Amino acid sequence: MLSIKQVLDYAILAMMWAIFGAVAISWLRAARVRVPYNNPLVRLIEGTADLMLRPIRRNIPASGGGLDFSPVVAVIILYIIRALVAYL
Repeated sequence: MLSIKQVLDYAILAMMWAIFGAVAISWLRAARVRVPYNNPLVRLIEGTADLMLRPIRRNIPASGGGLDFSPVVAVIILYIIRALVAYL
């Protein structure tokens, strides 16, 4: 049986992988690779990542050149939370 600590660890890892997936999808779209918007897996990945990225994007000003640093900030926050959960 899984403990609460393990469940939280798996949830944090899933969120990190969703963020990495959303970044990869956005890079593919920027490279003009056809990624279907209606694909349920793509919608799941982007929707899950947006749960974490949307509040960060509201609080971090946009940088010049169209760079989005919210995934980096989100992964750092999740890494810190994961370390705190492991410490407890």
